[in-house]
Amino acid sequence: MLRRLLQPVWVLLAIIFLIEAWLWDHLEPIVARVVAWIPLRALKQWLADRVDSLSPAMTLIVFVVPVIPLFPLKLVGLWLLAHEYWTSAVFMIVFAKLVGVGVTAFVFDVTRPKLLEMPWFEALYNFVMALRAKATALVEPIKRRIREMISGDGEGWAARTLRVIARFRKSVHQTSKPL
Repeated sequence: MLRRLLQPVWVLLAIIFLIEAWLWDHLEPIVARVVAWIPLRALKQWLADRVDSLSPAMTLIVFVVPVIPLFPLKLVGLWLLAHEYWTSAVFMIVFAKLVGVGVTAFVFDVTRPKLLEMPWFEALYNFVMALRAKATALVEPIKRRIREMISGDGEGWAARTLRVIARFRKSVHQTSKPL
């Protein structure tokens, strides 16, 4: 009984986790393009050279520090939210989130080999990757059902309703065409 009640919570958490993973996967190439466009490639090489000379524990500090300056942006977003500047607040929070994920992806790409030398970090990394696979497996049937409903395939009431709407739209478009 409790498991059935908690399933929507787990699905919601899985969706949030997958959104984070999706942002990570899709922002990393964008950051890579920005690095290629702006002379940040030299920065990445310089950072990689410096990280190679650091211990894994110091590399962890290099990984965490770039995200700290973005925290005030989120506080500004919360201040804007508290003062009912809704659009600016949402823009600021989303901007801080996207920049934070992008910068983290960039720095993690450089520091990953060194960080994975620490056994606890490797265990944490493997746990997060396993959690991501589990979240994908949990959300995949829901995504498949949504795709089936949207495409009108399937036999459920939603699929039938979408087929009726599509036929109605088609008939309206056919009758509205000039002769």
